[in-house]
Amino acid sequence: MAKDMTRGRFAPSPTGELHVGNLRTAMAAWQWAKSIDGDFIVRMEDLDRVTSSREHEAQQLRDLAAIGLTWSLPVVRQSQRFELYHAAIAELTAAGRTYRCWCSRREIAEAASAPHGDVAAGYPGTCRSLSAHEIAERERSGQPAALRLRGDGVEREFDDGILGVVRGRTDDIVLRRRDGVPAYHVAVVVDDADQGVTHVLRGADLAEATLSQLRLQEVLGLPTPTYAHIPLAVNANRDRLAKRDGAITLRQMMELGVDAASVRDRLLESLGMGESRGMGGSLETGDGEFALGRIPRDPWVVT
Repeated sequence: MAKDMTRGRFAPSPTGELHVGNLRTAMAAWQWAKSIDGDFIVRMEDLDRVTSSREHEAQQLRDLAAIGLTWSLPVVRQSQRFELYHAAIAELTAAGRTYRCWCSRREIAEAASAPHGDVAAGYPGTCRSLSAHEIAERERSGQPAALRLRGDGVEREFDDGILGVVRGRTDDIVLRRRDGVPAYHVAVVVDDADQGVTHVLRGADLAEATLSQLRLQEVLGLPTPTYAHIPLAVNANRDRLAKRDGAITLRQMMELGVDAASVRDRLLESLGMGESRGMGGSLETGDGEFALGRIPRDPWVVT
């Protein structure tokens, strides 16, 4: 990819069907890439090979195509890229930036909720400064350890294209899970750099995670994309969309007689673009041009 080329992406986890909120995010990411004369790729974040499946992947790709989205390169799967992630983790370990952690999720939650714990702090640093004796004891237990990135306590910020300035401190994020599988943060950072992704539009629930990814980009010497986080789709009670909300996938709506063109029109309208001009036309032919500033800052209520 040429150095001056721009590229956006959509990276779902193939653990089920995409709901309309996912499709809206994909549509926004696609429109943003096209608005800056960039290309667009799809990546499957299937690190969890227990819940991910090729069947779900195929359905997700069909749904993206049904609403008019196209991608310029073959779909990449994270499950086939472990060597890249392990190499990045080895680089951080060689630089003394990692440590092993034997804490369970329950232990971490209990530490955060203790009388003097910081509930918002995430990982409390229990294993960060273990003595050689304490490490040996844990090794003798036979319990597998995760691998964490040693934090630096620095507050970071970035200018989000939709949310504005996002700032905060990050805790010691997991790089490799206790089962040996690379963790999300390292995979997504390595992938975005390796695939030349310059613009990332995704759900607002990942805005805070971006701070940890900035940290990883710094220590690995990787470029930082431009970020925008779109408010989530919610139900009438303003709760995040879930299966219990009924017909929220493209397949379910089509079974009720709502065609893909109508779904696409509503997605475009929710992004401030008006309606498209039917499935025979191009997605670029909406009633308004795409702009991040036109996307509503409140969650999208799906009724």
